[in-house]
Amino acid sequence: MPLNLGSFRPDQRKQARDPTDAAHDYGEDASVEQPAIQLFGSLGWETANLYHEWAGGSSTEGRDSQKQVVLEARLRSAVERLNPDLPHGAITQVIDEVTRDRSRMVPVNANHELWRLLREGVKVKVTTPRGGQEIKTARIIDWRDPTANDFLLASQVWIKGDMHTRRPDLIGFVNGMPLVLVELKKPAVALKSAYDANLTDYRDTIPHVFTPNAFVILSNGIDTKIGSTFAPWQFFNEWKRIDDEGEKGVVTLETVVRGMCDPARLLDIVENFIVYEEERSGLIKKVAKNHQYLGVNRAIIEVIRAKDRPEGEAGRLGVFWHTQGSGKSLSMVFFCQKILRTVQGNWTFVIVTDRQELDEQLYKTFLATGAVTNTEAHAESGAHLKQLLSADHRYVFTLIHKFNTRDGAAYPKLSNRRDIIVITDEAHRTQYDTLALNMRNALPNAAFLGFTGTPLMAGEERTREVFGDYISVYNFGQSIADGATVPLYYENRIPELQLTNDALGDDLAALLEDADLDEDQARKVEREFAREYHLITRDDRLDAIAADLVRHFVGRGLRAKAMMICIDKATAVRMHDKVRAEWIVYQQQLDAQLASASAAERPALEAQIELMASTDMAVVVSQSQNEIKELEAKGLDIRPHRKRIVDEDLDEKFKDPKDNLRLVFVCAMWITGFDVPSCSTIYLDKPMKNHTLMQTIARANRNFPGKEAGFSVDYVGVFRNLQKALAIYGGGNTGSSEPPIREKSDLVEYLRNIMAA
Repeated sequence: MPLNLGSFRPDQRKQARDPTDAAHDYGEDASVEQPAIQLFGSLGWETANLYHEWAGGSSTEGRDSQKQVVLEARLRSAVERLNPDLPHGAITQVIDEVTRDRSRMVPVNANHELWRLLREGVKVKVTTPRGGQEIKTARIIDWRDPTANDFLLASQVWIKGDMHTRRPDLIGFVNGMPLVLVELKKPAVALKSAYDANLTDYRDTIPHVFTPNAFVILSNGIDTKIGSTFAPWQFFNEWKRIDDEGEKGVVTLETVVRGMCDPARLLDIVENFIVYEEERSGLIKKVAKNHQYLGVNRAIIEVIRAKDRPEGEAGRLGVFWHTQGSGKSLSMVFFCQKILRTVQGNWTFVIVTDRQELDEQLYKTFLATGAVTNTEAHAESGAHLKQLLSADHRYVFTLIHKFNTRDGAAYPKLSNRRDIIVITDEAHRTQYDTLALNMRNALPNAAFLGFTGTPLMAGEERTREVFGDYISVYNFGQSIADGATVPLYYENRIPELQLTNDALGDDLAALLEDADLDEDQARKVEREFAREYHLITRDDRLDAIAADLVRHFVGRGLRAKAMMICIDKATAVRMHDKVRAEWIVYQQQLDAQLASASAAERPALEAQIELMASTDMAVVVSQSQNEIKELEAKGLDIRPHRKRIVDEDLDEKFKDPKDNLRLVFVCAMWITGFDVPSCSTIYLDKPMKNHTLMQTIARANRNFPGKEAGFSVDYVGVFRNLQKALAIYGGGNTGSSEPPIREKSDLVEYLRNIMAA
């Protein structure tokens, strides 16, 4: 039964009601709440208005008090039904364990503990016929058969806290467990008020209702967002599509209810699309976004299909293209974990990357989410990789270069198993050439799945030969439209210093495409592009860029972090020194301006001066042999920078939005596979193209409070042929023509129009 969207019109809000139903029977307007209840009912939920639950003196749902948030009668009935062999005493053990007081625990830890009990079951002691004891696992939810569970949508449930009583609009109970909380507003009320005025208050006054909670839905009937149990407002997202990522995204309460609260979908999300990620501040609970849920389930359909492929047919699961910043690493976790729980087989996942930073970042993500705990799963050498692949590990992480052989010899076959899935990150680079053939030789019956943040381009057809066609596409335009990433803009800051040789960008960028040049490649750049290299690195040009960078960095509105991308290690060190020197000059200028500033001008100047006084900056480059000697020959000292890199946790400092390390100088490290949401600005002074360029500028597209957009400042002319060279990134095969990055002048024009309006 479709939700009557017409009933959400503000002019129909005052519906006639039975006089016995006081107006306060509905927390929000019935024109939003009632159609939502009807929709839940049409999906198979039992529905009940519990405003008068206690009218007869006792609870119609069997609660002992309004403090109880678990409907124990329904829970007991479900546990008895799902565990017919358990005696009465064991059933009571389950109920006691599920409902015990966890108020002294950190809320997210308590939520995690209960989620694990729901997924894994509750261990109980049972007396055997011979009088001994054995441990059995009691199921609380039947994850495979939704109809075996009890689904109740209750409206207007009174819940008592230590000092307050509150009444959320809708709560979805599964086997008596309150897994979904829905808070509604009138169509004329801004959606954020449901968060500010209600949800944050519930978290303070009735926190125990969130201990079993899976996720929260906020809606005014027109705008609707979902978030994990404890998510801040900026991490509430829209759920626009129900069955397929090709659907035209529609933001309505109906889309969310059908897409997330259909019983089978709800169980799938709770079981397979929630993770708890360990961060420095503690556990962070995350619920998959709409595109992750749809994309991962599409990939799993391919896994099931590939299981039954004919003998000898290559296992091609496809290419999973989700743009940078849209949560690709977590999608991999969801994919692997769901297969392990739901698809029969003794699965092994080989996670392959071609960058050390990517390898570490992916491994850390799997480790932080608890997907892996085995430190031996990380291949340390080619020999170690062969050992791991010959054994029976659940996860193996490796750089693709470890599939190399001496003198191009054929790689030996290591396993004939069909239940191995090779997952490659950034599948378009080195993975489809010789090393991909080596992987095929090693694991001839494995299935291959390619993950990429950038689409396949002309000349990359061989990627399809290894992985197959796209199975999931979430492109740049969709990501921005959904709010998964922020828009990106660029501007040319010093056009008179641009390189004029049109071929230079392509030729030099092609050589630099490998990103982290070894010593021989670095010398090749200097030798073969001597004139161009001199133009890019000459002192007067770098001086002008340093002066411009300092003023641009200090003049930004948001105190966000920034990265300066240089052509090589020596230039990164040189630019750091020049910016340091110019920093002092500009600070002195601001101090002088402050001395004669008016009262109106002083606050802005004082803020800029304080920013300059507190900002730390660092060079982050990889080690190489003879680097001290080679840089000394250029008048540079790498030692203080190397000492900081070795002694300090610079990556964690840069990731921490509160840390004063706000500006870093890099040439290859951190430009791929390194997520810093508080980074908003990329200063580009290195010829780049295609995937490397997109991955670099995407460092600035992550969501962060107060960050409306990411910016790239182009000092070397990499965006000269933007529309032609990068048009593919906007839409790929989806028909979207939205470019991945636009000129800053577009944003200025937009601002002018808003101000005029």
